[in-house]
Formats: sequence, C-alpha cells, structure tokens
Amino acid sequence: MKIKPAYFCFMALVSVLFGGRCMALPAGFVYLKEVDSSIIQDVKYFTDDNFIGRPIKGYEAAECILTQEAAHALSKLQQQILPQHLSLKVYDCYRPQTAVNDFIAWSQDASDQKMKTDYYPNINKADFFKLGYVAENSGHTRGSTVDLTLVHLPGNNGEPLEMAMGTHFDFMDELSHPLNPNIHNDVRSNRLFLRSIMQKAGFEPVDNEWWHFTFKNEPYPDTYFNFPVA
Repeated sequence: MKIKPAYFCFMALVSVLFGGRCMALPAGFVYLKEVDSSIIQDVKYFTDDNFIGRPIKGYEAAECILTQEAAHALSKLQQQILPQHLSLKVYDCYRPQTAVNDFIAWSQDASDQKMKTDYYPNINKADFFKLGYVAENSGHTRGSTVDLTLVHLPGNNGEPLEMAMGTHFDFMDELSHPLNPNIHNDVRSNRLFLRSIMQKAGFEPVDNEWWHFTFKNEPYPDTYFNFPVA
C-alpha cells in the first residue's frame, strides 16, 4: 500500500491551520497514547538506543502506532494489570517498510559493527534474517505486532522498574528465546507471565524473542504499510 506524499503535505497544512497533530493516520490505525496514555512508550528506533545505533529511517517521532484492534486489546490488558502496580512498556509497534529496508541495507554493510557487543555478540549480522531476528516482510509493518515488556510501578513517584527478563530488547541471541533452558528461574517465570497475559489478551508469541507479540485477529494480515511513524 502506497500513500502519496501530497497527502501528508496536505494533512500537515491542516495541522498547522487547525491545531491538530502533524499526521493523519490511514483508516484503521490509531496512536496508542490516544487509546491509553497510561501505557509507557520507549520507541527505540527513534533513538540511538538500538541494534544499529542510530535512528531508523521512517521513524520521525517517538510514537507507538497500531491498528485499532491491537491498541484496544493492549489497553484492556493494561487496565487489568495496573491494580497490580504493573504496566506495559512498548518498544516498537507499527514499523514502516522504509525501516525494514533500512535494516536490510545495514545488514549488508559488513564494516558497521559498532553495536555488536551489546546486541549480537555471538552471531553474524548478515544472518539476522536467516535466523529470524529481522524479517524482510515484518509483521510489524501490518500494524498489529508489538514489542514490549512489563514494568513495576513503585509508589512515591519512583521510577518504573523493568521486570527482569534476562536480556534487553533486541538482544539477538539464543538467551532471548522465551523458553531458553539456561535462564534463571525468576526470569523464566517473568517471561511466562508476560507470555500468558499477552496470549489471554489475544496476542501470539514467537519462539526467538520474548518481547514480540502479534494480535491473533489482526485486521490486515496480508497488507504491508509504508507510512512514516510521525
């Protein structure tokens, strides 16, 4: 699906004139914050804090965009766990094809290894796609896949503390496999808890990333979008 640049230019003008946000989303998509502002957002690909080490093409704002169905399912889950002093924290949501293409180009540049120690110490970056850590046709691009974790919400205005999951987001290694037998029992319990509540909320996990979930009844299972995150 292609959306003409003129459309975004027109909507930007409308935003200036009428004080709205800077981009109107395609039908069926929403900003997560407008569905549930209590869900914490840490959109890694808008920052340098990711496996490439720079902002990714297509990410023009630190926003989580999802299909309406996926966003409302997350909100329903969020409201269930907030009384337990827990919150969802999203790292990535909808991902434009432009970003996927950026990943592909980066994987082919053998000279760029600056994030290897922190993100892929035991694998060759050229094998990212073969091993399934990155996909040329990403579920994220369909708008109903989300990367997330859980955080503890302390009282007295303390900082939210991420639940121990054994690795950080996008650590490309077998230790990130949700059911890896070499992780500590408390970490396994945390991963299984996240997996369980996400499945009950209608999301399906994958075998190689503890943070990755796709809404089972996604509305666009065969459509890969390419509008910017803005």
